[in-house]
Amino acid sequence: MAVRRRGRKRRKKKMDNNSRKLLLGIAGGSAGILLLSYIGVGIYYSAHFLPNTEINGHDCSGKTASQVEAVFKEEMKEYTLTITDKDGRKEKITSEEISLEYKESKEMKAALKEQSSFLWPASFFSKDSAEVTVDLSYDSQKLEQKLQTLQAVTEEQVPPQSAYPEFNGEKFEVHPETYGTAIDTEALKEKTAAAIRELNPELNLMKDKCYEEPKYTSDSAEVVQACKEMDKYCQASITYPMDVPVVVDGNVISTWLSLDEEMNVSLNEEAIRSWLTEFGDKYDTMGAERTFTTPTGKTATVSGGDYGWSIDEDTEYTAIMDALTKGETLTREPACYVGGTAASHGMPDWGGTYAEVDLTEQHMWYVIDGAVALESDVVTGEPIPEKITPTGVYVFKEKALNATLIGETDPATGEPSYRTPVDYWMRITWEGIGFHDANWQPAFGGELYKVVGSHGCVNMPVDKAAALYEMIQVGVPVIIHY
Repeated sequence: MAVRRRGRKRRKKKMDNNSRKLLLGIAGGSAGILLLSYIGVGIYYSAHFLPNTEINGHDCSGKTASQVEAVFKEEMKEYTLTITDKDGRKEKITSEEISLEYKESKEMKAALKEQSSFLWPASFFSKDSAEVTVDLSYDSQKLEQKLQTLQAVTEEQVPPQSAYPEFNGEKFEVHPETYGTAIDTEALKEKTAAAIRELNPELNLMKDKCYEEPKYTSDSAEVVQACKEMDKYCQASITYPMDVPVVVDGNVISTWLSLDEEMNVSLNEEAIRSWLTEFGDKYDTMGAERTFTTPTGKTATVSGGDYGWSIDEDTEYTAIMDALTKGETLTREPACYVGGTAASHGMPDWGGTYAEVDLTEQHMWYVIDGAVALESDVVTGEPIPEKITPTGVYVFKEKALNATLIGETDPATGEPSYRTPVDYWMRITWEGIGFHDANWQPAFGGELYKVVGSHGCVNMPVDKAAALYEMIQVGVPVIIHY
């Protein structure tokens, strides 16, 4: 039995060796076939683009360089560039219009050589995208002529507007930039040429920045900073207590601020002075026409004289600039020239205490706090140019007892034309016009002034002049009218 077992074992071993040889032979043959196949495919892809190869957006898998070039040649014949403007209007430039042609080059063959053809199995699992410069030619003059016909170029060229600070009633905020219709011709030429070189089918004039762009946008730091600086000035507030208070706040100050091209903020001197001129024109009353009611109920108008408001605009300009720079809040009377103040900002501005002379009626009144305290008939200047009593609003400038009134020098004699002593002298002009007693007058009122008129003064009875002298103070307004 043992012998038989050994015999069987030997036969089995012999069969196993034969099987191994057979299997090795088969395996070797298969490997050889696979190797040859791998090499063959690798050789194939040395002349063809690998699977999943994309060039300039085209699937070039399995194509030769010549075949790919043929695709580009055909594409170029059919190429059209669609140009869209900011309003959505579309216009086209065809290859025929600009004589667009494909130029053969070594770029495609170089791209083919650069690929690893014997790594072809990996290409089935990954995508290879390449950009190859396609050589082409076109008539640049024809292209420029075509661009000049685009609606976006031929229509009115409205420039863009930069973002800028805008006052909203409370503070400054950024007003966004706006794009006009003005084309950046250099950018248009450059972007169009680039689109054609890359065979891009579309060019969006807005997205591709072919319009002139605003210098500053809403996000520009310069604009944001300018808003902050302007708000600092607008924190100031100045109140002038006129008959109706005049308030200089942000609404006014915002109109006085200027910006240069670099978004630098400054106070506009011209704007401030212009505002002060308007302010003065409205509230200056010195010499202005006033309409009022006399104690008799008559409506009268007067202008001229040296009484009233007269705002010192230069001094007030300095005060305003100082307040704005410091951001102050204050209430102030406007600075006025010497003598340029009045009793009231309302009209009439002489208030409730004043002297009044009606040249037509040849009558005067002295009013205290709105009530007549004294009245009298008078004789005023003779109605000839050199003697007429001047109309207007004045003030009592001085008063004196036992004064001598001296006339102008007579050229013929070299002496004053008159020397007249008076008991009560109340000056209203520095040229020599005033109220005084006139005991030489035969009577007062009526039309005596046409016959025995004064040299321009207001002649009064002695007792009335004495009473007025006791009542009036220097600075009290005097209104003389017809």
